[in-house]
Amino acid sequence: MAATLEQMLLAPDVQPRVVADCMALVEQELAAKSGVSGAAVKLAYKAVTAFAPGYYKETIEAMLPDMADKLQPFWADFQESGGGEFGDYLSKRSEEVGEAMLAVTDNMASVSQRAVIIKAYGAVRGGAGKHIQAALPALGAMIQKYAQP
Repeated sequence: MAATLEQMLLAPDVQPRVVADCMALVEQELAAKSGVSGAAVKLAYKAVTAFAPGYYKETIEAMLPDMADKLQPFWADFQESGGGEFGDYLSKRSEEVGEAMLAVTDNMASVSQRAVIIKAYGAVRGGAGKHIQAALPALGAMIQKYAQP
């Protein structure tokens, strides 16, 4: 039986690199944002990263298992369909994948006890789907890098 995304991405020797790559991906996507929506996302990011040293990294680490779990059905279907580029596969299902990813961040926000984080998330939640969808090609490439058999 093939390993799950969670098993591959959270392996002790792999997980720290995946977290670092996730953080780099977020920063790369932020750098590409512009306009009012981009400014709101950048402001929310600044609020989260300035909130407490290490909080942003801890949040990525905490979300990674749920993200891997939500992406697993897409990964399994991608593998069954013959492969190719996982980022392309995710992009073709961008609305469905975006909703799956938002379910994870919505859950994190719903259990947070930190008002500044909840406020920052609330400020960007409405447009978050399009930002996630824009990042799917890069997210898929990153996952594929670690999840190759």
